[in-house]
Amino acid sequence: MSGLGYAEEAIDAGEALATPADALDVFDLKATAKSVLPPAHYGYLATGTNNDATLRANRTAFEHYYLRSRRLIDVWEVDMRVNILGQEWPTPIVLAPAGSQRAYHDEGELATARAARKHNHLQILSTVSSTAIEQVAEARGAPVWFQLYPAGGWEGTRKMLRRAEAAGCPAVVLTVDLPVDAYARLTLERARRRDPRDCDSCHAGTGSVAGPKPMFAGIDATARTRTEPRLTWAFLEQLQNETPMKVLVKGIVTAEDAERCIASGVDGIIVSNHGGRADDSGRGAIDSLAEVASVAQGRVTLLMDSGIRRGTDMVKALALGADAVCVGRPYLWGLASFGQSGVERALELLQNELQIAMQFAGTPSLGDIGPNAIGIAVN
Repeated sequence: MSGLGYAEEAIDAGEALATPADALDVFDLKATAKSVLPPAHYGYLATGTNNDATLRANRTAFEHYYLRSRRLIDVWEVDMRVNILGQEWPTPIVLAPAGSQRAYHDEGELATARAARKHNHLQILSTVSSTAIEQVAEARGAPVWFQLYPAGGWEGTRKMLRRAEAAGCPAVVLTVDLPVDAYARLTLERARRRDPRDCDSCHAGTGSVAGPKPMFAGIDATARTRTEPRLTWAFLEQLQNETPMKVLVKGIVTAEDAERCIASGVDGIIVSNHGGRADDSGRGAIDSLAEVASVAQGRVTLLMDSGIRRGTDMVKALALGADAVCVGRPYLWGLASFGQSGVERALELLQNELQIAMQFAGTPSLGDIGPNAIGIAVN
């Protein structure tokens, strides 16, 4: 493990490369990203909270489940198509929202959008994107989904909703797992101490990575930025009444909250613990998915993120009830390493691994992946 203490490196390791084509899995892109990024920027990408317990759990929790390999099934042709809220996509791999992507590559979200366009993946854009939603939609060649952090009070939120609607966004994803920045991102702080650069050129006056956030233009976001302790069920209802966009809630990890989301009439739930960067629960997101799916029962579109790194991870999530999976760090590793071509390689690797995992599971289509595709491991 590196002296910087990046938690995942004890679990998954790769090798730094000269070209994206040489990557054998996404962990080669991770190793490459670490070798090219400034320490603080890699620390921001790698960090969890406190001692990174939840970050580690997001990976180790996949070991709670195993694939039940089936034989003598024709899996020569694999159909990975999925319908998400009325639109068909060629794979269930969604690009999760991730802010400040210009911290990893000069083209930032534009490179990501172009890669998503090439492979026709659904892309969710962060409120704290370092590129404006209008530019990202143009680079994507189609509308993206908009992830929402309330900022600048209700009026600020309304302004962002209007911009997202004008950009053609069909859905807004309300993130609810950061009511406060209560936990320290110690991996990031230690990385900053090892970074000799003067960071004020990017951070002065903003307190955020890679400069001002275009979605905050015209909004007083100083008092309320990404966190809002008063974000409640009443706010969700107000949001649903305010916009014609479909509304999903991201950050749900319990059956009780999932049931209330469904009762509130949301269009979708994203099971997520913010990639281990929010609360320090120590619980892997795949285990939260199992709990949430037990009450969702197909009544609502269900996505999952946090910890997806392999094709087998995706099959496990789909078997537990997810309709699609969101990936974050893997495509950011590709972005940091090689820009657009790195993002493309990350998506290719994940898609190829998913296909192989489906073939060994005897599931030639996503509809064939059910509870019988996995078992619960006994320690």
